[in-house]
Amino acid sequence: METITFDSHGVRCEAWLLSARSDALTTASGRPCVVMGHGFGATRDAGLLPFAERFADAGADVLVFDYRGFGTSDGWPRQDVDHRRHREDYRAAVAAARQLEGVDPDRIVLWGSSYSGGHVVVVAAGDPRIAGVISQGAAMDGLAAFRGVQQTSGSGKALALTGAGLKDLGRWVTRREPFLVPVVGEPGTAAVISAPGAVAGYGAIMGPTFRNEMCARGILRIAANRPVRHAAAVQCPVLLVIAEQDNIAPVASVHEVARRLGDRAQTVSFDCGHFDVYVDEVFEPNVTAQVAFLEKVLAP
Repeated sequence: METITFDSHGVRCEAWLLSARSDALTTASGRPCVVMGHGFGATRDAGLLPFAERFADAGADVLVFDYRGFGTSDGWPRQDVDHRRHREDYRAAVAAARQLEGVDPDRIVLWGSSYSGGHVVVVAAGDPRIAGVISQGAAMDGLAAFRGVQQTSGSGKALALTGAGLKDLGRWVTRREPFLVPVVGEPGTAAVISAPGAVAGYGAIMGPTFRNEMCARGILRIAANRPVRHAAAVQCPVLLVIAEQDNIAPVASVHEVARRLGDRAQTVSFDCGHFDVYVDEVFEPNVTAQVAFLEKVLAP
């Protein structure tokens, strides 16, 4: 594994590059490459490497990157969760992957989880050259998620989050330092994600570069992040890994994406929570299904 950099809108992004450890998926045009980014406020050292290692073993190069303003990538402001910028960074990472020596530019697979599980659907919808998509535990409808917060935590929590977002927006307008809020916290706290089990879930996978804080303005964008509306435009095969007991990303929205994709969708469901797909007994059947999907989609 080596560390590389690429440019996204004039900003240096840092990534890990894992080279394929098998030629099983290599053709005369080169090797496939899986491009991986993480979810809400997360960094590339948060539970992604075990998946990347298995993809490399199967015969794909793997590019695992940090968004601008997160982890070891450059960019300001730091810790600004913005689905629009994240998708721009995915596109920049894809462009970088297509320039890698020995990589087949027409066999790029997008991989996303949680918030990025929705990003990869939108990016694929705009790029007909993408060969496949793997999306696990995906946040496919921010509006539904925000309504879910109102239902489970009450309108007071939703109003408090909105107020924090507006406060930070005011600081941005007046060019002051961002107003930061916790990404994750226990139920009843001011954290953006405060569902039961969220703190333990984040703690199980987060790496040393993760910072439990974000610009509060990002809260105001959540409801506008609706990958479900782009699903019908995706032309490539998509694997949807569904955590049926997910209490963070609405599961109904993932099933709706599958419906809109039609025969382009393959679903794998686990009777587990949002974070369980990364660890313990769910990880192995999950990654096995993902590798099988890659082998099917990328077969020479």
